[in-house]
Amino acid sequence: MKQVQRLILITGLSGSGKSSAARALEDEGFFVVDNLPLVLLTEFLTLVRRGTAATNDVAVVIDVRNREFLAAVESTLAEVRTAGFPLEIYFFDASDEILVRRYSETRRRHPLAAKDTVAEGILLERRQLAFLRSQATAIVDSTQLTVHQLRDKVVKIARGEEGGSPLQVQLLSFGFRYGLPPGSDLVMDVRFIPNPYFIPELQPLTGLDRAVSDYVLAQTSCQDFLKRFRDLLLYLLPQYQREGKSYLTISVGCTGGRHRSVTIVENLRPFLIGEGVALKVCHRDIEKR
Repeated sequence: MKQVQRLILITGLSGSGKSSAARALEDEGFFVVDNLPLVLLTEFLTLVRRGTAATNDVAVVIDVRNREFLAAVESTLAEVRTAGFPLEIYFFDASDEILVRRYSETRRRHPLAAKDTVAEGILLERRQLAFLRSQATAIVDSTQLTVHQLRDKVVKIARGEEGGSPLQVQLLSFGFRYGLPPGSDLVMDVRFIPNPYFIPELQPLTGLDRAVSDYVLAQTSCQDFLKRFRDLLLYLLPQYQREGKSYLTISVGCTGGRHRSVTIVENLRPFLIGEGVALKVCHRDIEKR
């Protein structure tokens, strides 16, 4: 009887790159099946065991296109594991903004949208996939990946080469009056700190100027916030990395995005570098008045 050496379940959000991942694994020699009804998974694997195919590495794409998906997912995965199949789950994700854009560009209908908008379909899909995400052995965020980068990442994960890349963090200051930065994973509102804008000699300056920075950092509320926020980041960063997240955007906002938020971001810069992340700093609204 043929032994299935690798069984990878490819799942995740519609439009997040599952098809590209399937093609990448196929190029690696996996026998790939797309959109297999979940209730047939155990039977299919049993047939593979009995067959004479050239490969014993199998990848199956399963997602919410299967009508019986929700009712069968937990029991089927338990059945597969009980049967002794070496199950790995690759969960593919992307930001809502990117998923909406991809659907707009391809003019395809989201499988759960029906009469609702694409955004509402994505929200419903996230809820339905929460269990599978919690079971994933690898989570791939394709938000900022090209098709080629996504394929390379999947291949590295499958070969056991992925895991050494540092978490890529974008640390961004902004002004609430100009709107929230899209794609933010964490948003911190520092408008509770006394505003240098109301001090005439500090008003034309920014958080990059020593006088503004000294004023903001001297506030007790700022000192308390920075200590608590650093502690939070010390906890969150390894959690995100453990979940397979590659990119993280931390947005810090004040009223205009010129004084307090800039100071906080610049203060956090050396702290995050010291935590070993690949850091990019951006002051979105610093030139606006």
